[in-house]
Amino acid sequence: MSGRAVVTGMAHAVPATVTQDALWDGFFDRYYGGKAVARRLFAAAGVRTRHAVANPLDEDLSQWSTGARMARYVAESMPLAKQAVSQALDVAGLAAGDVGLFAVASCTGYSTPGVDIRLARDLGMSTDLQRLFVGHMGCYAAVPALGAVSDFVAARGRPAVLLCLELTSLHVQPPSDDIDQMVCHSLFSDAAAALVVEPGAVDGFEVDGFEVDGFEVLDVVARTDASTADHMTWDVTDLGFRMGLSARVPDVLAGHVLSVVTGMLDRHGLSIQDVGAWAVHPGGPRILDVVGQRLDLDAELLQPSRRVLAEHGNCSSATVLLVLSELAQDVAPGEHVVIMAFGPGLTLYAALLRRGTV
Repeated sequence: MSGRAVVTGMAHAVPATVTQDALWDGFFDRYYGGKAVARRLFAAAGVRTRHAVANPLDEDLSQWSTGARMARYVAESMPLAKQAVSQALDVAGLAAGDVGLFAVASCTGYSTPGVDIRLARDLGMSTDLQRLFVGHMGCYAAVPALGAVSDFVAARGRPAVLLCLELTSLHVQPPSDDIDQMVCHSLFSDAAAALVVEPGAVDGFEVDGFEVDGFEVLDVVARTDASTADHMTWDVTDLGFRMGLSARVPDVLAGHVLSVVTGMLDRHGLSIQDVGAWAVHPGGPRILDVVGQRLDLDAELLQPSRRVLAEHGNCSSATVLLVLSELAQDVAPGEHVVIMAFGPGLTLYAALLRRGTV
């Protein structure tokens, strides 16, 4: 990038909270006919609370058509999106009319005109605003989307906003004995998370002549192992979107995570020990275990990811931004942060950030 792109504002919004125990006792126990394997998976998911626009304790969407679920997505998405983006702009001290690019990432709902157009109108963004939709990439979408908006900011010298909006509760599937579906139903949750990215001076963290406290985006890298593409899938069906999730995913990631991370760090003259914080997408407890083992990380470095998993569940693309927000206040000026997320492909994305030195 010719200039610098700095994350200057972060915020998130979530719908109503429901406990994992209540979901099991009040719905999924009956849904799975009390199967012991489902009970064990729910207990081992590492999740205490989740968020849902469609709480199965109140309504069962498992037989809803995809069309009905998409209509519900349109109705439910705007309040969460507006709250997250408005608060992120407030944190950054940026007016909506100054945004040059508005990017939205989602794999759980689609409409045209979409959230990008509707929200830009409601918040008073410019009519010459550029927009980008990143669709159906899954849990890792926040990282390539961050790369895209950062490239825009650095090249054009204009601010951008990224919104990751996922309503996974709309895609509860009909009951089955499929272990993959049991795992998915034990993990996934709803959230909206937003970032503001602004241009920084080439030799300093400055926006409009003032130094800012933010995270400079230094690099984004990717690795896709297409030979394992069937290990994680996200298919559009007549009854919503259905996920396939193989138990072999952590083993595949174990074979790539070290080389991806060290390759990125090497380009910046850094080692794993030079990284002060890790925002790792908590796809599940085993994912975090594998990352910790392969990178030889102290357990404390993955606690922000485990806390987000426990308190929010897996919110697909929004999750890693929740982790970044969780750890942000503990990152010292000048420290580096690595963001990592995983998803269909099988794909691993990583980004390198550095905290401003003001």
